[in-house]
Amino acid sequence: MDNVPVWGRDDWEALPRLHDDLEADVCVVGLGGSGLSAVRELRALGRSVVGVDAGSVAGGAAGRNGGLLLAGLAAFHHDARARLGAERAVALYRATIEGVEAELATAGATARRVGSLRIAVDAAEEADCAEQYAIMRADGLPVERYTGPEGVGLLFPNDAVFDPLARCRRLARLALAAGAKLFEHSPVVELSGERVRTVHGSVACGSVVVAVDGRLAKLLPELAREVKDVRLQMLATAPTTEVSLPLPVYRRYGYEYFQQLPDGRVALGGFRDHGGEAEWTDAAEPSALVQGLLEAYLRDGLGVGAPITHRWAATVGYTDTLLPVAREAREGLWAIGGYSGTGNVVGAVLGRAVARRALGLPSAEWDLIAS
Repeated sequence: MDNVPVWGRDDWEALPRLHDDLEADVCVVGLGGSGLSAVRELRALGRSVVGVDAGSVAGGAAGRNGGLLLAGLAAFHHDARARLGAERAVALYRATIEGVEAELATAGATARRVGSLRIAVDAAEEADCAEQYAIMRADGLPVERYTGPEGVGLLFPNDAVFDPLARCRRLARLALAAGAKLFEHSPVVELSGERVRTVHGSVACGSVVVAVDGRLAKLLPELAREVKDVRLQMLATAPTTEVSLPLPVYRRYGYEYFQQLPDGRVALGGFRDHGGEAEWTDAAEPSALVQGLLEAYLRDGLGVGAPITHRWAATVGYTDTLLPVAREAREGLWAIGGYSGTGNVVGAVLGRAVARRALGLPSAEWDLIAS
């Protein structure tokens, strides 16, 4: 099957390529969720901004993920707390709770607050869920114990789901309406903190924001030791009534994740760890091994026999730390990315934060992540 996600079945009028030499206060490279959040924040602050992307709006992981709006970092809160300390971990979690609210307000009609589940697959993971529950309750964070048809685990009542591609296209339309200039299919061939040069045009600017998750080190080789590319894979079915999954599920420490869309389709991703070293790649093409594991779990684990209509993959950036990349990589050039598979909320929070830092303005969220 074609490597096409189930998301974004709305009409999208392609944006032009950059063919001119432009000027702006800030140039944003990358038009996924984090880059578009930066663009919109810059316009809200009254700055001129040009945004460019090598492909299409949200053509990478931002429009090809599981469609989950989850509070927290890539690590569960109790693990983040153990590594980062209570004060910082709680502040970060609360920042992402606010980030979920912001996305619900701007993502459009596809965004639905339904909560989310973390489901354990064995006794050891049940014990880990119990520890997470105790720490989150002690820190005053929203969580409930859960037992249901999906299994035993935790319920996070404030989380949400959405169509990630439709959300980014909506953000792009809002940015254009606010006066931003956005260009698709304009790969960057050279960049500094003062100029971005694409294949056919350029942007002279006061500062640059590189908001790219997968393949970040291809643009900025100096980040190669901090972020590595990983392939994540998904599939989706035709609409079905074989199951009823009102809440999205993170299973087996988040290695599998799935939700049922309003029309009954089941979208399922995961098994990256079973793919081995082959999944540490920037090749965003589905593999037979991981797709076979996904299909087997769909049929035998979820009991869904509906035809598979979509199979797709995306490249994301993973870091060895609990935190994403967030720093001034070169003078006047600010880089964010490496969300370790959980960029829908953290990326948007960081996009707004980096917009402020690129202008020399303070950002509490930036200080929490980058310090």
